[in-house]
Amino acid sequence: MNRILLSLTIFLFLSCKNKKEEASTNLDKTVTSTLKYATGFTVKKESTGITIIKITAPWPNATKGFSYALVPEEKMAALTLNKDSYDAIITTPVKKIIVTSTTHIPVLEALGVETSLVGFPNTNYISSMATRKRIANKQVKELGNNESLNTEIALELQPNVVIGFGIDNQNKAYKTLEDANIPVAYNGDWAEQTPLGKAEWIKFFAPFFHKETKADSIFNSIEKEYHKVKELAAKANTKHTVLSGAMFKDVWYLPGGKSWAAQYLNDANTNYLWKDDKETGSLSLSWENVLNIAQNADYWLSPSQYTTYEQMKESSPHYTQFKAFKNKNIYTFANTKGPTGGLLFYELAPSRPDIVLRDLISIFHPEVLPNYKPYFYKPLE
Repeated sequence: MNRILLSLTIFLFLSCKNKKEEASTNLDKTVTSTLKYATGFTVKKESTGITIIKITAPWPNATKGFSYALVPEEKMAALTLNKDSYDAIITTPVKKIIVTSTTHIPVLEALGVETSLVGFPNTNYISSMATRKRIANKQVKELGNNESLNTEIALELQPNVVIGFGIDNQNKAYKTLEDANIPVAYNGDWAEQTPLGKAEWIKFFAPFFHKETKADSIFNSIEKEYHKVKELAAKANTKHTVLSGAMFKDVWYLPGGKSWAAQYLNDANTNYLWKDDKETGSLSLSWENVLNIAQNADYWLSPSQYTTYEQMKESSPHYTQFKAFKNKNIYTFANTKGPTGGLLFYELAPSRPDIVLRDLISIFHPEVLPNYKPYFYKPLE
């Protein structure tokens, strides 16, 4: 940091000596972006014009973080940065970008910078009609799988930055891109453990495009709407019991009591039967354990990939023993798909928790939102 400040001071002295004293006075001042819910990153904009983004949680249980310097194009030539101090130095505003998770697509569109997207791995997973149109027009290139990204095509596209997604730091394709001087910046929105924390990652993307004010406005609106519907749910007289998840090879996976999924159920004013558990991820239980606790649960949410009662019955007769199955009170987002089969929930829900919460409240407390039609969650067929 001292090297950055020294270089800037010298530049100002040589180019405009009479402004030296004023510039020196402001060098130590920084503006830190206010994050209310997200815990996986920080943003600081310095008086030099440089924005420093630090990723503290790129994935669960990460042992190291990442630091990125975002430098406005007009300032890049005038500054001498110590490359060893940052994992990437990125020129802004970004004109061409590659992203690697469908959760990034709605954020680009919300910020109005979707035309900067030039490549994506597994484009069939993208559901957004606007981006699908750009894919059809060959304005967004197919890059294969994230784990084995087609680096040849990515290098041809020459993006200003690649927004990476990973469960560790072992993606060899990212290393290839970095060796070719294409910056890679990790995004950890998926590792956040609160609905609003996930949505607040719009403030991670904003500095790449000089859209910080717009990002703040968008997030504030989402936050306001989320709390508004949460307050409506709190007025409901009935607090239904809720079960979640399903079995995979005789192991039942369901949300831990401190997970983002459990918070949705709490904010929707329900009694999630594992709410007192301390796990922030998922729980792995036997079906006997789940049956003992949740056989009489009023509702059943997100039964894995199943979209019909017949599928569940064929998969395991154990499911038929639950009250929610018998009463046809199971709801899923698995039958809400985009035009090429991608699940819309995985793409849009992280950035729009207000819609998710409204969906859930309309299911559990229809009297509170009598005219609302759920967007993601639908009854099992």
